[in-house]
Amino acid sequence: MIRMADILDRVQNYNPKADIELINRAYVLSAKAHAGYVRQSGEPYLTHPLEVAGVLSEMKMDVTTIVVGLLHDTVEDTDITREDLVHHFGEEVAFLVDGLTKITKIEFETTEHAQAENLRRMIISMAKDIRVIMVKLADRLHNMRTLEYLNPEKQTKVARETMDIYAPLANRLGIAWIQGELEDLAFKYLRSEAYESLHEKVKAKRKEYDAYIEKVIKVLDKALADHGIEGEVTGRTKHLYSVFNKMKAQELPFEEIYDLIAFRIIVESVKDCYGVLGIIHSLFKPIPGRFKDYIGVPKSNRYQSLHTTVIGPFGEQMEVQIRTKEMHRYAEDGIAAHWRYKTGTKVVPDEDIRRFTWFKQILEELKDLDDPRELMETVRTDLFPDEVYVFTPKGEVKEFPQGATPIDFAYSIHTDVGHGCVGAKVNGRIVPLKYKLKNGDMVEILTSKEHKPSKDWLKIAATNSAKAKIRSLIKKEERERSRGIGEELLNRELKRMGTTLKKTLKTDAFEKASSAFGFHRVEDLIASVGFGKYSARQVLGRLFPPEEIDDRLGQQEEIKITARKAAAQARGDGIVVDGIDHLLVRFANCCNPLPGDEVIGIITRGRGISVHTADCPNVEAERYDQDRIVKIQWDAKVKIPRTVKFKVSSEDKKGILAEMTSIISSNNINISHADIRTSADNIAVNTFEVEVEDLDQLHTLLKALAAVKGVISVDRIKTK
Repeated sequence: MIRMADILDRVQNYNPKADIELINRAYVLSAKAHAGYVRQSGEPYLTHPLEVAGVLSEMKMDVTTIVVGLLHDTVEDTDITREDLVHHFGEEVAFLVDGLTKITKIEFETTEHAQAENLRRMIISMAKDIRVIMVKLADRLHNMRTLEYLNPEKQTKVARETMDIYAPLANRLGIAWIQGELEDLAFKYLRSEAYESLHEKVKAKRKEYDAYIEKVIKVLDKALADHGIEGEVTGRTKHLYSVFNKMKAQELPFEEIYDLIAFRIIVESVKDCYGVLGIIHSLFKPIPGRFKDYIGVPKSNRYQSLHTTVIGPFGEQMEVQIRTKEMHRYAEDGIAAHWRYKTGTKVVPDEDIRRFTWFKQILEELKDLDDPRELMETVRTDLFPDEVYVFTPKGEVKEFPQGATPIDFAYSIHTDVGHGCVGAKVNGRIVPLKYKLKNGDMVEILTSKEHKPSKDWLKIAATNSAKAKIRSLIKKEERERSRGIGEELLNRELKRMGTTLKKTLKTDAFEKASSAFGFHRVEDLIASVGFGKYSARQVLGRLFPPEEIDDRLGQQEEIKITARKAAAQARGDGIVVDGIDHLLVRFANCCNPLPGDEVIGIITRGRGISVHTADCPNVEAERYDQDRIVKIQWDAKVKIPRTVKFKVSSEDKKGILAEMTSIISSNNINISHADIRTSADNIAVNTFEVEVEDLDQLHTLLKALAAVKGVISVDRIKTK
């Protein structure tokens, strides 16, 4: 337990003119007020305000804040009143204790309204005087240090709110040592098994780490001395929670994380910082992409330093941070480093304190926010500028990078959940899969066993883990699909040669052909044909002599054209392909071409010909090679209903929807899907998906709908 004399010594060391008598009077009042009270640990309650004041003295806070640390629980837990504090210590101390009293019992309940209102009160208190949260952080730090004496349920609850709110607050305020300790302590109770395992592994290597640090410091000290630069070199192992996050982010075991030790070089000037950086990079090979200049571009909490990772003297990855003494003081103490002292107990904020405008910005935003979800999003986005924290339906917290979507969430649960994801509910409402997750969202995934992911998901997913799982499945399915298409294409050509694929595979001819194309397996050659890398005719060239192929397949172009048209009609796809034999035809979902639209064909790998409208943006954007573009036309003899979407904007009035659906039915058109939404200004937006035979039938329908009284606009949706 810290002693009062220790606190006074610390304060006098950094503030020789401090009013020690005022601090002593606060201690005496706190001791009297808390007499007879004990903590869960069995210690006298007075140990808590003493420890809080001790933490504040480590932060080099002013006399008023130290006094508040000693008295912060008196109004809430004892017979001391606010008026008593005003009488004995003045309005400033009473104001700060009052602010703490209002947020001391904040418990971040699961209900949105309670949590949002508690956060509102905390931010308002902070914005009025930042010292309120400094005392609160010191209070939380000591409570976390003694969390072992609470029951497991309470431990988890306190640790969760510490990880969710207080550690990020310390980070935003730039107080690195408090952030690190809070995170490690919370980690200990939230992931106890992972914590203990990691703790034991680091402990087992402690002597090895210490020896390594000593050796590297000697190397760096000599390098600085050789170049005439004065600097202090230190080394340390990273916080356990930081190591745990690195393991999780890189998906590597502890044994494969190599930059667990960080070295810090503190010099006199900014010029020396860049000079030392040059020395480090001349001695050791820098790792590309691992250099950060936070001096030129400080972090949002005003942190400044140079960070670089190099291949160290023993062939290992080594992180080095370079900063001035002033930058280091700020990196450790954060906003507390911005207080300077005048005569008496008056604290004057430094000019740099104004850089912390995010408090006041949040406060301004809170004035107009009543929806708890909006309030939570506003506050927590500022607390977590780089990460998104969302909840499962059971209340489990999951962390994602900014820009993450429900797809990332689904794969974080299980690979099969990701593959089967067909939709998502966020805060009880269905959202599109491209929806960007926000802090505080509660996410529920809707699945189907028959569903599989598409390539488009790679553009939507934000996490490498989700993208890797999507690519793996797509690659596997593409290979299976390509093999099936390859077998079909090869079998067609082989039948024209008087044999079949099945018969040919029984000979060694295909194995020789596979080797000639550079494949180790016959299946790979077949798949390459389906994928479009090689044509079936090229494979035939390896299986049969050229003259035999010419004899069997040498036919007149007129016969080919007739056969192609007949094949198209037999297929029933309504498309005649000019110049290409035996290719599969599919209609692009992006533009939904209809008979009557001007169309263009794109030869795709593994999926035959993709039919697009001539003005499809996707075709223009992709800028396909001319040799992949084929002329196609609609076959007027084939009448096949095709799906098309259109949107009708109308007044939101009774009966108008019934009139629209009646018109669609009267035109002998089937509605396959409809989505009805109403905007805030009473405009109904109706999206219909229907089946029509051609463009003329669609135009007739749209014209009839546009004539309905109350309809504002009718538009075909040609792209997704």
